Amino acid sequence: MTIAIGSDHAGFQYKEAIKQFLTDLGHTVINKGTDSEKSVDYPRFIRPVAEAVAAGEVDRGVVLGGSGNGEAMIANRIKGVRCALCWNEESARLGRTHNNANIISLGQRMMTKDMALQIVKIWLDTPFEGGRHQTRIDELDE
Repeated sequence: MTIAIGSDHAGFQYKEAIKQFLTDLGHTVINKGTDSEKSVDYPRFIRPVAEAVAAGEVDRGVVLGGSGNGEAMIANRIKGVRCALCWNEESARLGRTHNNANIISLGQRMMTKDMALQIVKIWLDTPFEGGRHQTRIDELDE
């Protein structure tokens, strides 16, 4: 799977850890930045991830910030993106099974690094249920 990843300064450390984790799992990772903990404006690094997912250039995306809220908001402004803000294992599982999330947003200040990696793993491994959930996704896209 090809996965785009992006963060602001507040998500940089976890972005680097997730990048390595995904690579170790055999995925191709496209880094959209940022490349340090120097303060930046998150839309510059999150929008390119969302646009790559929406255009089909990558299969999925991971975005990070301090809380993950702003990152999810900017990602979800791009048509075709379904970005789930995840804070625990169940939110990641439901983001996939019910919402077919093609991007997840994580807050570095909201969880441990181990939890962030576990959330990413669950999100990668969990299939979409389809059925009644597909109907709802179709309504989102109308």
